[in-house]
Amino acid sequence: MIKIVGERVQKILANAGLGSRREMEEWIRAGRVSLNGRVVQLGARAQVEDQIRLDGRVVQRRVGKTRFMLMYNKPAGEVVTRADPQGRATVYDRLPTVPEGRWIAVGRLDINSSGLLLFTNDGELAQRLMHPRYQMAREYAVRVCGLVTPEKLQQLVQGVRLDDGWARFEEIVESGGDGINRWFHVVLMEGRKREVRRLWQAVGTEVSRLKRVRYGPVILDSSVKVGQWRELDKIERKAVLQAVQLKSDQRWGRLPAYTGRRNKH
Repeated sequence: MIKIVGERVQKILANAGLGSRREMEEWIRAGRVSLNGRVVQLGARAQVEDQIRLDGRVVQRRVGKTRFMLMYNKPAGEVVTRADPQGRATVYDRLPTVPEGRWIAVGRLDINSSGLLLFTNDGELAQRLMHPRYQMAREYAVRVCGLVTPEKLQQLVQGVRLDDGWARFEEIVESGGDGINRWFHVVLMEGRKREVRRLWQAVGTEVSRLKRVRYGPVILDSSVKVGQWRELDKIERKAVLQAVQLKSDQRWGRLPAYTGRRNKH
């Protein structure tokens, strides 16, 4: 039996802090990555001595790099992109400069949604946190406009067919309000585009406010005000690594204290 050695190229790129593994796979498909002078195909592996280039530039591999991670309380009105053609504020504007690699957003929130976003410079960690295999629960506080009956709630838990397949809430808990404006906390185990809003629309109601309050083992801290961030503490970091079955073999770094100043790209 021939033993396959080396690491997949997309994993090497992600570990170099260039983005999530999913992003790296898209770059490979687009022909932006070469291995020893030849355009690489998805699934290719590289040895330590091999040269990887991205857009013609040599990728410097990092061995034992420092891992950073923070939570950010996103306000409505910001977009989850590094540069917006329309000039809108982005979630990266308020983040500190990461000493190694670059920030990778764990999941997304649309422009009208707010709440918890996680960022790390570790591509492997980001990829695992977003992968369905690891069953990361996402919890949201949702204000719903429209008539919500017990039958509709049951339907949302049992499953609703959307245009991209079946979807359901793992849990729905009523949390206040009256009349046609009521608050609920809902839990999803996946992160499809605008899934929370589409599920409620499927039963004839509309979401007027949406805030993510938990991602996996990380809960949005009330001390983190809208538009602010803080690093994960020791207990949170340990819980995140355990949730995605990663060993704690990299050193955690420390970021400068929050200043409130906007970051400049």
